[in-house]
Amino acid sequence: MKILKRIPLLVRVIIAIILGVLLGNVLPQWSVRLFVTFNSVFSNFLSFLIPLIIVGLVTPAIADIGKGAGKLLLITALIAYGDTVFSGLFSYATSISVFPHLIDPAAAAQIAADEAKIEPFFTINIPPLMDVMSALVLSFAMGLGIAHFGSESLKRGFGEFRDIVAKTIEVALIPLLPLYIMGIFMSMAHTGQAWHIVKVFISIIGIIFAMHIILLVVQYCIAGAIARRNPFKALMTMLPAYFTALGTSSSAATIPVTLKQTQLNGVREGIAGFVVPLCATIHLSGSAMKITACAVALLLMQGAPIEFGTFVGFIMMLGVMMVAAPGVPGGAIMAALGVLQSILGFNAEQQAMMIALYITMDSFGTACNVTGDGAIALIVNSIQEKE
Repeated sequence: MKILKRIPLLVRVIIAIILGVLLGNVLPQWSVRLFVTFNSVFSNFLSFLIPLIIVGLVTPAIADIGKGAGKLLLITALIAYGDTVFSGLFSYATSISVFPHLIDPAAAAQIAADEAKIEPFFTINIPPLMDVMSALVLSFAMGLGIAHFGSESLKRGFGEFRDIVAKTIEVALIPLLPLYIMGIFMSMAHTGQAWHIVKVFISIIGIIFAMHIILLVVQYCIAGAIARRNPFKALMTMLPAYFTALGTSSSAATIPVTLKQTQLNGVREGIAGFVVPLCATIHLSGSAMKITACAVALLLMQGAPIEFGTFVGFIMMLGVMMVAAPGVPGGAIMAALGVLQSILGFNAEQQAMMIALYITMDSFGTACNVTGDGAIALIVNSIQEKE
């Protein structure tokens, strides 16, 4: 078990996908049904946890932002949220323009029609305590109430509940995800779906990486125009932070490097010291881009409708969920499962494929997030200088 913990989550997910595809083609059906049974129980457990994850993460996040450090916090949070929503809309527009040329919905529909679904040996029904929208409304009501009344006891209680939820994700969900993903791909391989899915995965990963680069250029062009600095020089200055995040897959671990490079871009020490650690938590534009693009791709593969109005609501709620994402590997996609389910109607299998796609690109999303933090710091610094 200790050896497994030393293997990065990305590597474990890739190994799980490869093993799932290979074993699904050679194992007898009863063996595949064992993994399908595990997946059935795990997906029910995940559905039970989703409302708790929302309440545990969103409530203290809103309470902190509502009270916080006043005007500077509000400005930074609004810019971070606006950038995250912009990233999601940009991702949606690009995805619906490019992905239809890479994904053949008719072929996917034919595969689904030909599929002989493998049933689990048994399942355990674990009903959620509340539905996703109830959890969201409760989180907003409690978070805003705590911020307004300054209730320290409730804030401390929800903070401890957040720690419990984050620990559950870290020690119960994340370690079992590779096994869950392996079961999904094993089932798909056994029924002839896997190769089509893998080819689509490879195609959209390249497109999403290109979108990350374009997003960073746009962010720094806007920041450069506001701060009156050369955007490309400022972006090049942030490259050490980009590559550090690429290696660590952690915004928090990259903070010292991001802080140093942000100051080299001319941001005052006090502003950088406030904005960079805050944005490491609340600014996840790269993550929102990945989730939106992957959601569009999966819906296209299944011939499902991709309506602009639905995705606008999804992206705006996703921006809130990204603010609440815990600092553990895969935390952003875990926080997003609720809105994927409630707004886009994703089932357990679609959620598992989203998790697999997201984690495959996790380090690139983190690198995009932290590099964008430098652009926000430039904007906030410029605003403060003008006051």
